[in-house]
Amino acid sequence: MKFFFLIGGNLKRRKLRTFLTLLSVLVAFLLYGLLCTIKYSLTGGVNLAHADRLIVTQKASMVLPLPESYLARIENVPGVAAATYATWFGGIYQDPKNFMASWPVDPEAYLGMYPEFLLPPEQKKKWLETRNGAIVGRSTAERFGWKIGDHVPLTSPIWGEPAKQNEWDFELVGIYDGATKGSDTTEFYFRYDYFEEGRQQGKGQVSWYIVRVNDPNQAVAVAKAIDDLFANSPYETKTAPEAAMMQGFAQQVGDIGRILISILSAVFFTILLVSGNTMAQSVRERTTELGVLKAMGFTNQLVLGLVLAESCLITALGGLAGLGLAWAITLRGSPVPSMLPIFYLPSIDVLIGVGLVFILGLAAGIFPALQAMRLPVSVALRRYA
Repeated sequence: MKFFFLIGGNLKRRKLRTFLTLLSVLVAFLLYGLLCTIKYSLTGGVNLAHADRLIVTQKASMVLPLPESYLARIENVPGVAAATYATWFGGIYQDPKNFMASWPVDPEAYLGMYPEFLLPPEQKKKWLETRNGAIVGRSTAERFGWKIGDHVPLTSPIWGEPAKQNEWDFELVGIYDGATKGSDTTEFYFRYDYFEEGRQQGKGQVSWYIVRVNDPNQAVAVAKAIDDLFANSPYETKTAPEAAMMQGFAQQVGDIGRILISILSAVFFTILLVSGNTMAQSVRERTTELGVLKAMGFTNQLVLGLVLAESCLITALGGLAGLGLAWAITLRGSPVPSMLPIFYLPSIDVLIGVGLVFILGLAAGIFPALQAMRLPVSVALRRYA
């Protein structure tokens, strides 16, 4: 720390150059933070999926419906602990841009299947008593300023208008929270019996089934048993672990991990060149000063450490500021909750980012530092003489 004034003085030598380098590093790590946030938003469902849950869809395509009558037969498959269903509604609130993930479900069975959704007992009781009752995640409730007791009108481009009504009318009876930070609190759930009564097409059909198995180690065998049960029927099924289904959704965008690595590799390589050039110029400009320091008794190792410390300080100031700015942006919530319902910067990515900050600092400064360390005093002072 006693040599910190030397490092600070060197950074102030070319203030504009230092500022531009800091800005470049800041932008790189801001991009890193936002890309990691988007990656987790697209793939977070895979990490949160439970090993004991299976998803049953129609074999031809997951967008095709299945008969509601399959529920009882699935429940009787050996190894199945519980089963329920969900149907994609695709609700829109007031304006097409206010699209939200919305589902008609069996309240009791669905909440039992997803314990990560936390709903107060009195609100659950009210939902079971209210035929047009609905619950919504905290994020969506805050987004639209909804409170319990509000009536929420929705339209659906898939199911159209309900019988004898211009729009679907729901009474908001509950607001659920997530048990973990990554839980999706943007969705809207309402009662399947109310939906079945009101819809004018597709009666008796659901989008897919969710199955909980007694033993996760037997999940593959149970999935095969379910598919064998409906083999050669008009509605053959495809049963897979919940994580596999979530992975399928994410892969529709592409290989998120490869895309992320490709972009960040190009960005960090460019920033490495910028930072390395800054340090190389700084060392060349201080050739005589480095010779004076060595003549005063500064060892080669100490000179090496000073240059590396300067490089790491530049990347630390810019990198940590970029990570902090990315984290602050995620605190405001998702800018597009219908597309990116989970929107926060995971702690593990922050730690990786901090590590990258110092790796970048060492990589950018190592060659100029070695050059400074090996610089002979006679050569350094020749210019002074």
